[in-house]
Amino acid sequence: MPNPQEGGGKSAVTGVTRIMHALGYSVAGIKAAYHHEPAFRQLLWIAAVLIPAAFFLPVNLSARVLMIACVLLVLIVELVNSAIEAVVDLASPGKHELAGRAKDIGSAASMVAQLNMLVVWGLILFS
Repeated sequence: MPNPQEGGGKSAVTGVTRIMHALGYSVAGIKAAYHHEPAFRQLLWIAAVLIPAAFFLPVNLSARVLMIACVLLVLIVELVNSAIEAVVDLASPGKHELAGRAKDIGSAASMVAQLNMLVVWGLILFS
């Protein structure tokens, strides 16, 4: 069966089979990010500490959900940033102003998500 992500065209698979294929692609993406992106790997280890810690901190349910959501948002934005960087590297192997701008903007998004996490956790823990 052709893989749509490898340029094989639109798949005719539907229903649960499509969901299982999509899950497989997602797991492959997380594995690729873990193996090829040091920043994602570091953030994943931070998440592995912070998410369980959120369950043991003396905060209410809303605060706990917000804390965990901020950690997950950091991972999501870093995955998108890594995807942008990979596509830019493929499309523009040399130096180009727009390629650099795209990478810088992706990096800025990741930084904003991380700062958001720090602020939210800090406000909840120290208020």
